[in-house]
Amino acid sequence: MRKNKDISLIQALIPLVVMIAVMAVTITVFEGAPHVPLIIGTVTAALVAWNAGFKWKDIEESMYKGIRLALPAVVIIMLVGMIIGSWIGGGVVATMIYYGLQMITPSLFLVTICIICAVVALSIGSSWSTMGTIGVAGMGIGAAMGIPAAMVAGAVISGAYFGDKMSPLSETTNLAAGLTETDLFEHIKHMLYSTVPGLIIALIVYWILGKNFGGGSVTQGEISQTAAVMQENFLISP
Repeated sequence: MRKNKDISLIQALIPLVVMIAVMAVTITVFEGAPHVPLIIGTVTAALVAWNAGFKWKDIEESMYKGIRLALPAVVIIMLVGMIIGSWIGGGVVATMIYYGLQMITPSLFLVTICIICAVVALSIGSSWSTMGTIGVAGMGIGAAMGIPAAMVAGAVISGAYFGDKMSPLSETTNLAAGLTETDLFEHIKHMLYSTVPGLIIALIVYWILGKNFGGGSVTQGEISQTAAVMQENFLISP
């Protein structure tokens, strides 16, 4: 009978390295989906555990535990899809774009949308929900103001990811604290040291980039025309 032995750091890294290598080849060379590399990584992890003396029952229980921990994130992703569909179908996103065009100054738009996404993600604990709703509206507003889509997307993602990491409602933040058996708010407190300076630097960059659009390559008349077209084609209402 073999006894379980401790798995070294090198052994623990083997499944990760194998998965990354296979995924890189699958995506870049074969342009395939990442599902097969994930399965290969799982099989490799099971073989490493088996080699360390763990029985199949123990490995199976560990898999079930991992699935249970990941289920909340899967459910949130499903809900995000429903939220996005209902918000677009109900005119919520169009309404946000319409009023955003009236209120937001082009030169401060990147900074504003980044802060808005950060506050919303912090409140609901989901970066994907924020990007799929507020972010979609922000992309529409930015396009109407003549701001490059890549800049707007960067500002949206920066704010959404900041709020998601700092929120006690976030599934990934709770997952990280739970797996490491760390107090949730202690975990958030230590993330502040790197996340807050990162957001501040990003806001400074967005403010500098936004000054290029202060003069307005898109006139107020064009913005008003875009708003009028939206009012004709969507239900615009508070």
